[in-house]
Amino acid sequence: MIYKRGKLYYMDVTINGVRYREALDTSDRRVAPSLEKKRVAEIQAGKGASKSSRDFARKPFIVAADQFLEDRKPHVADRTYVLERNLLSPLRKFFGDRLLLRINAENIAAYQRERRSTGISGRTLNMEVGVLRRVLKRAKIWSVVAEDVTMDRESTGGVGKVLTVEEKKILFATAATKDEWLVVYCAAVLAVSTTCRGVELKHVRWGDVDLFDRSVVIRRSKTKAGHRAIPLNQDAVAALAQLRYRAEAHAADAPEHFVFPACERNRIDPTRPQKTWRTAWRSLVREAARCAGREAASAALASGKGLTIAIGVWRRAAKTIRGLRFHDLRHQAITELAEAGAPDATLMAVAGHLSREMLEHYSHVRMAAKRDALDKLSGGLISHPEQIAKPASDRLQ
Repeated sequence: MIYKRGKLYYMDVTINGVRYREALDTSDRRVAPSLEKKRVAEIQAGKGASKSSRDFARKPFIVAADQFLEDRKPHVADRTYVLERNLLSPLRKFFGDRLLLRINAENIAAYQRERRSTGISGRTLNMEVGVLRRVLKRAKIWSVVAEDVTMDRESTGGVGKVLTVEEKKILFATAATKDEWLVVYCAAVLAVSTTCRGVELKHVRWGDVDLFDRSVVIRRSKTKAGHRAIPLNQDAVAALAQLRYRAEAHAADAPEHFVFPACERNRIDPTRPQKTWRTAWRSLVREAARCAGREAASAALASGKGLTIAIGVWRRAAKTIRGLRFHDLRHQAITELAEAGAPDATLMAVAGHLSREMLEHYSHVRMAAKRDALDKLSGGLISHPEQIAKPASDRLQ
């Protein structure tokens, strides 16, 4: 049966002893029967909803999101809970008080267009649509829109930037010039000296650090394979020593305290890890890029090249550093280990989890480093190297 309530048409049908009273989301009397037939077919195909799901589907999105998170909390890890809560934040702003059952494929496409305009990556957008999908599945209405929702293409380039020796020196020399960059400076030194990810460093406690044995234990990582003990080189020990002086000055050096403690309103809370150093890192990278550009341009002018060429040199030199991510320092460290000839087992023991794709990449890095080293042994022993490519019969003539 189809009936009208207010401006919308509703259906009231009983299938297999279960009564379904649902809005058809239309005010057109001619469209309502076809929508009813479509919904009945979905229910008969096993896409019906329980009473609790129907009640959930009638909630505004912001209310449903809160209930979804509350229901998920006992069943997922803390990191997953926090991730989904953060992913729901832009979804709340967009859908607001819209009822879940009123969310259709066109609304989701509009959300994707709006988020793309902000410049976020396809991976992040897909994760946001993924958590929206879980909310709509909870309401048993995702199947209605699933076929019309298209996920974005994600970047497959998992390899980050690698700085040259000179660029690396410029980055860290710049980091040492300002006191406000001390924390991110030490974090960067540790990342490039240990292959640690940012999240791993943020959750290191002083009880995990042994400055005498020169080692650190990583207990929080992306995967279980990331839980490992890493030996510390001289640079890493020096960075931790600076952080230790800072911690002692603030009485934040107990074994249970974090090496990188939270700092809010100029107050350090060593019982909580630092959330982010993104702002300091980005300003450091921008300044390092400017320094690299200035040095390259000055060298070009000193060699007698014109201003136009010097400007081009400035831009190219700055471009290689500009946009460097903190996570790229992990790639920098692993690349340097591979170029030094470290075997796969050593790479995985130091870096933790590495996919097969990344291991193959670093195998190519090792081969390129070996080839460059052997090329240096070339001393002109063959007087006519171009003859090597010719067939033997031609060389005898």
